[in-house]
This record gives sequence, C-alpha cells and structure tokens, in this order.
Amino acid sequence: MRDAITMLRRNARHTARNPGTIIMTVGMPVVLLLLFVGVLGGTLSAGMSQDDYIDYLVAGVLLMTVGYGSTTTALAVNRDMTQGIINRFRTMAISRASVLTGHVAGSTLRTLLSAVLVVAVALALGFRPTGDPVRWLAAAGVLALLTVAMTWIGVAVGLAAKTAEGTAPFTLIAQVLPFLSSAFVRPESMSGAVRWFAAHEPFTPIIDSLRGLLLGGAIGSSGPLAVGWCLLLATAGYLWARLLFRRDPAQ
Repeated sequence: MRDAITMLRRNARHTARNPGTIIMTVGMPVVLLLLFVGVLGGTLSAGMSQDDYIDYLVAGVLLMTVGYGSTTTALAVNRDMTQGIINRFRTMAISRASVLTGHVAGSTLRTLLSAVLVVAVALALGFRPTGDPVRWLAAAGVLALLTVAMTWIGVAVGLAAKTAEGTAPFTLIAQVLPFLSSAFVRPESMSGAVRWFAAHEPFTPIIDSLRGLLLGGAIGSSGPLAVGWCLLLATAGYLWARLLFRRDPAQ
C-alpha cells in the first residue's frame, strides 16, 4: 500500500508539471461540451429543445472524459517504458503492482475530478438532472468502474506500444467509438448499419445507464449490460497489463 501511495504521488507530480495532460483530461471535455451545446446542438438535437439536448448530451461527454483520461495514461505509461523507468522500477525493492496501480489510481482520480467539472459547467449551461441521490451515487459508481476499466486498457496499451505513436490506435478507438453510439445522437436517427452498430457496441448501454440514472429515467437492461461490459474490459485490461509487465524487458 505504501508503495502504491508513493507511485500515486509521483503520478500527481508529473500531472502538475505536464500542462498537456491537464488540458487533455480537464479542458477537452469542457470544450467538447461547449461545442456541442453552442455550435452543433441545433443540427444534432433531432427535434429536441436546447435544454433537452443538454440533458441528453451530458452522459456522452462524461464518457468522452473517461476516453481522454485513458489515452493520456497510455502515453504516460509508454513514456515510462521508453525512457527505461519501468525497467528501473523492476529492479527496485518495491511492489511491482504498485508501479501500475499508481498510474491507474492517479488517472482515475484525475478523470473523476474532470467529470465533476463537466457536470458543473453543464449545470451552468442549463443541465437539469432529476435523479435522486441514490441514482447519482449509482451513476458515479458506473463512471468510476468504466474509468478503472479504460485506464487498465490504457496502461496495457502503453506497455505494449514501442513508441508514443504506437498508442494512436487506442486513442482513435477511445475517442471516436463514442461518436458511433448514443452519446450525441439518438440511434433511431442513424442509418441502418450505423444504427445496428450503435445498438450493439459497448459504450451505448453505459451511456444509456448514466443518462437514465442522472435524469431519473428507466435504464432497463442497459444497467446490467453496462456493469458487465465494464467488468469485462477491466479484467481484460488488467490481465493484459500484468502479462506485459511481467515479460522479459529484452523481448
């Protein structure tokens, strides 16, 4: 535990010294929210009023916040790998697990703080959630679970990539796949093939669950699907990262 806290502090110091990380995880989601509300909302709202579209939009922006956070984690882990810092930690008398959990814990805290900022800005723009405190806690739990899952995948990608450019496919998936979901447009307004994809991809039930919990609506089967996808992604990311971390550095 002490080693993990030490690594968490190291991660926090690196974040404070890296404006790019702060801009990506904190600034970009807010810019995205402002862009969709002020510029694209009239085109994408599909007949909804501006207030209704803000209510619809927030869950998608929260998911994008998680995506931005996980991609910065992938870059941070890859930087540690390519600079030999991970290999140096392997030779030290510290818990090996703490090296990765420090990244995961730091990224999770950073992303959740960014999510709080997104909600605050959304409230200022007219977001009016009607969910009760229990539903808000449930929404926070789903968001935290998704953050941990995506962060572990980001850690694994950072370990696997030979260069920073090697993390680009993960960045593309994490930041583009939400656009092919129910994040910003109702799937009913999409064309056939895209509508089918949006209905079956992992992010849609997660977004629908967040939206239903925040707005006090029914979530139906989206809730179990969201938790299931998050657990599956978290397990896959953790096992992949652990396998890569234990491999011979010379390979």
